[in-house]
Parts: sequence; structure tokens; C-alpha cells
Amino acid sequence: MTRVRVDSFTISLDGYGAGPEQSLDHPLGVNGTDLHQWLFPTRTFQQTLFGNEDGTTGIDDEFAARGFKNIGAWILGRNMFSPSRGPWEDMNWKGWWGDNPPYHVPAFILTHHARHFIEMEGGTTFHFVTGGIREALDRAREAAGGKDVRIGGGANTIQQFLREGLIDELHFAISPVLLGSGERLFEGVDLRALGYECVECVASEKATHVVLRLKHSTAARSS
Repeated sequence: MTRVRVDSFTISLDGYGAGPEQSLDHPLGVNGTDLHQWLFPTRTFQQTLFGNEDGTTGIDDEFAARGFKNIGAWILGRNMFSPSRGPWEDMNWKGWWGDNPPYHVPAFILTHHARHFIEMEGGTTFHFVTGGIREALDRAREAAGGKDVRIGGGANTIQQFLREGLIDELHFAISPVLLGSGERLFEGVDLRALGYECVECVASEKATHVVLRLKHSTAARSS
């Protein structure tokens, strides 16, 4: 049964999932890369992003690897694809990740501005959805073919799905850094009232991994 998941989303000690002032030079916002010191060295990240065989193992890598298992489609906010806002101006821009993005399945980009789909190397196809989160989820579920749908972020996109109770499981890592400003993951979201509960909490040297699950998830209701 298809589940809707968030995996490996990192927040700072003060709750920010990205730094301020995202730009071409700062894809994760100013100081945003500081969040991911638990993820960058892992074997999963090194293999997925760079094709390297080396990388760390252990708790952090186990959580990183879990995020790629049984994924049939992704949903991404526009700024997970591009730093630009407004109408598309540079049609040559095909995402942050180069010719072979790490998704390898259909990826649905939330946007207010229509754009033709883009086929990339490695099985990734970017589709641009202008009808909101439910249209994106319907299309992603169909494309996933029974596998899970992963919500990649950013923070605002995850918030929209959380408020509608559409995320079945959320794994986030708390990194021991302070950003001071940026985008808060749980801004305006009452997780307890929405029915989420903590089902796992594991600490490594570089992060604390927390898994939340919706008590009566969409997947459970469909089964």
C-alpha cells in the first residue's frame, strides 16, 4: 500500500530546515549546509550523489538508506528544483543536481507557473504541477505504481502536507547547530492535534533521528 513519507529532512536546534536568502550560491540558504554534516559523509549520500563506493556506515547511513527504499515518486517544492521565483525565465535550468539527479523516478514540482516536463538521465522525469498539493499527490501516487511517495521538501511544502494530514510518516534529523533564521519546519503546525506521534528516536554522534507517524494514516485507512 502506498505511503506518503518524508525522510532525512534536517532541522537545526532552533527548528530551521533551511537558512535564509536561498540563491544560486546558497542552495540551502545561508549556512544551510551546516545542517547536513550527519548526511554528507554517509555511504548512501556518496553513492547516490557522486557514485562513490566509500562513505560512512552506522546509524546515520541506515537512516539515509531507508529514505530511498520503496520510493516510486517524489514531490518537491519549487525551490528544491530552482532558486528562481515567478515565471520561468531560464528554460535551460534543469535542477540543482546536473544531468543525472538522485531521484531516478518521476518527481513532481509544485509551482504556480506551468512548464513542460523534463526527462533527465537515470530515470528522473520532472513534472511541473500548478494545481496544488492534492493534484501533485494524486499524480505521484499513480506514477509510484504501489510504491511510496516521498515528499522531499522544503519546509513550506512539508507543512502544507502535514496540515492536511497527508503524510503517513516523517523522519527528521535534529542537527546540533543553530541557524538563527530561515524556514522553520513546524511553523504553525500542531502535530499533536493532527494525530502524529513519535515512534522512534535514535541518536548518533552528529544528529538525533526522530520518526513521527500519523496514528490513523491514509495508508491505514485504505487498507
